[in-house]
Amino acid sequence: MTLTKSQLIESVQQRLDLPRKACSDLVESLLEIIKQTLADGEDLLISGFGKFCVKEKQERRGRNPQTGENLMLGSRRVVIFKCSGVMRDKMDRNGTI
Repeated sequence: MTLTKSQLIESVQQRLDLPRKACSDLVESLLEIIKQTLADGEDLLISGFGKFCVKEKQERRGRNPQTGENLMLGSRRVVIFKCSGVMRDKMDRNGTI
């Protein structure tokens, strides 16, 4: 199941019993902080959940699958997620992994 931003806002609204606009602003602000932190190249640790890490990928050789042509793929930054031990244990207990 995919959790959409709208569903996330609705879930926050139900749990906190706040107006939808306030919940929407809260979720949007949180996501904006996360995006800006990662865009600045900083890692983001959420205790009990996990860590979003920004990694630098080096330039490498690649191949166009349609034409078979060899080419060089430029260096880039990617975000990876490392699950916390607490989250991993919770998932294991619930039998989802």
